[in-house]
Amino acid sequence: MGKRNLRIGILRETKTPPDRRVPLSPPQILDAKAQFKEVDFVIQPSSIRCYKDEEYKYLKLPLSEDLSDCDILMGVKEVDKSTFLPDKTYIFFAHVAKKQAYNREMLKEMMRKKITLIDYEYLTTPDGARVVAFGRWAGIVGAYNALRARGIRTDSFHLKPAHQCHDMDEMFAGLRKVQLRSKKILVTGEGRVASGALETLDQLNIRKVSKEDFLNKDFDEPVLCQIGPQDYVEHKDGLPFDFNHFIQHPTEYRSSFKPFSKVTDIFIACHFWDEKSPHFLSKADYRDPDFQISVIADVSCDINGPIPSTLRASTIAEPFYGYNPNLEQEEPAFSSADNITVMAVDNLPGELPRDASQDFGEALLQNVFDAIVHEDDQKIVERATILKNGELTPRYAYLADYVAGKE
Repeated sequence: MGKRNLRIGILRETKTPPDRRVPLSPPQILDAKAQFKEVDFVIQPSSIRCYKDEEYKYLKLPLSEDLSDCDILMGVKEVDKSTFLPDKTYIFFAHVAKKQAYNREMLKEMMRKKITLIDYEYLTTPDGARVVAFGRWAGIVGAYNALRARGIRTDSFHLKPAHQCHDMDEMFAGLRKVQLRSKKILVTGEGRVASGALETLDQLNIRKVSKEDFLNKDFDEPVLCQIGPQDYVEHKDGLPFDFNHFIQHPTEYRSSFKPFSKVTDIFIACHFWDEKSPHFLSKADYRDPDFQISVIADVSCDINGPIPSTLRASTIAEPFYGYNPNLEQEEPAFSSADNITVMAVDNLPGELPRDASQDFGEALLQNVFDAIVHEDDQKIVERATILKNGELTPRYAYLADYVAGKE
């Protein structure tokens, strides 16, 4: 009798608020089966998934509540700890490697059940580049939400929520009908997330201008400026900016962002931020008479981080809240023209789940599946394996005190 095929189960998402994304679309599962003959798939039924159960059935892909016969279980977000099956391999965004307190019990349960955990976030090439990510989609939707907030604030145009659009094409079609007044839009960051934000802003043909012109000139049209860390931090001793030095020694730098707050109307934050890096602004900066920003779309969403008005994450259902700079507290969205409108949704790609899932699944098939099914020559999977049979792997041994509740 021959060796049975490797079985991969596609999990139903169990996180609250619900996430509608999938790691692979139904057509991509067919592609994977054609490419990797030794792999079978089973899909756990779901009423919230962006791909309906019928779409899997139509392609004759098996659905089953029971995934106990599977070797590998794939989801997107964290898994409800009561649903873990012992001795299995799970692949999802675990959010434990930075010692996130809210997921400690989940990790402990996985250890108890001798589970192997592979985290998408740490699937990288040997030189550290991520091979699967949703960042582009966070930027696409985050910038759209920034414009949507602007329309609501000024009552000058109406955009429907991204999650009510069938896909990105419909979202962009509605956006292209908007006439934006003369406003200055600032994007921070130079990675995937910022690139996604620029894709959205490109729909309005907004002129991109240099940092110097953005800070010093007035325009009779909306303009856009994109800046990186070399533009918003400076060395405390006045040394020339060096990116690698900044990454390694962030405490030696201070923020040089304040001049941008005096000319920017819409701020779309897409940067990566290290907790040792300087904060962009202080709460007092918001009370300066010449503070200009009215909308902050904090795509990076670092709570109590570099942008003080990001008091909490918001939700897809309720993406906006107001920040009162005088009282330094949250107020209802759009309740006062003097408040800053904050958008801080922490699962933005979930607003365009079909597009985002399609993109993510493509990267999985191209960059990861071979390493899962055949040989992990590049150690892509090994680098992302946090637990092996319930034990922390050497790379993630630093999590021991976190697991024990000591930090």
